[in-house]
Amino acid sequence: MNCYPFIEAEKSRQRNVKRACELLKVSRSAYYQARGDEPSHRARQDAELAARVQAVHEESKDRYGAPRVHAQLRAQGRRHSRKRVARLMRDQGLRGRAAKRWKKTTIPDPAAAARADRIRRDFTADASKTNMRWCGDITYIATWEGWLSLPSSTSPPAASSATPMASHLRTELIAGALSNAVAARDPEPGVIFHSDRGCQYTSAAYAAFADECEVTLSVGRTGQCWDNALAESFFSSLKGELIDTRAWPTRAGAWRAIVEYIAWYNGTRLHSSLGYQSPADYENSHHENVRRVA
Repeated sequence: MNCYPFIEAEKSRQRNVKRACELLKVSRSAYYQARGDEPSHRARQDAELAARVQAVHEESKDRYGAPRVHAQLRAQGRRHSRKRVARLMRDQGLRGRAAKRWKKTTIPDPAAAARADRIRRDFTADASKTNMRWCGDITYIATWEGWLSLPSSTSPPAASSATPMASHLRTELIAGALSNAVAARDPEPGVIFHSDRGCQYTSAAYAAFADECEVTLSVGRTGQCWDNALAESFFSSLKGELIDTRAWPTRAGAWRAIVEYIAWYNGTRLHSSLGYQSPADYENSHHENVRRVA
């Protein structure tokens, strides 16, 4: 039996359509679809917004979840609630990238010289202190040709420098990463470089090289990933948004993709810790404010 005429009669008498649908055990969406009416204004808005949501998601190479898609739309002048954006993403089967569970890979050197923790988990984003505190770590990228070792040098506000990569874990690899960071950022003497207690970072050779670069070394506690949370956060994003999304046949292909990702991470990616700005925009805003005050 077609029950929709009864609901239509209730509607014509200014009665509650929702209640009529519940009593007749039909959905309101089915009723409105049966009427053949034009989509409502809200439905048309949702369709337009859904297309914009999909475009932002594709521009991020399917990396952004609802918070960053929402922030990007706000930057474009689109004022919508985050829940609405999340609903439209869910309806389209869109989701952000997430990293796999963390695995402990640090191998401490029991004979290493003792060093102080000069950071003490203070990773506060402050553009005026960009070249005062750095963090570094090493991660491993699986390719069909074998492992690719990637060291990083990261500084609040979350800007990471492009680093050398190799198939080994010798001290010269992380020394090259530190050298690149010094050349790119030109810090004042005494800049702090914080790392975990991996044997490469606590070696005498690395300490001597850091002295030559006028860099002060700092280390966290053994087995405490939170003591180097900034570097861990960068690697988590890198793996969740790039490395874990596909297989990597060659080291060269993985290296090119990582260099491209780092450029996007610094110049375009929206960081929640920076008020959904990119590190480049965050630093530029700070420098612009300094010039304005001066």
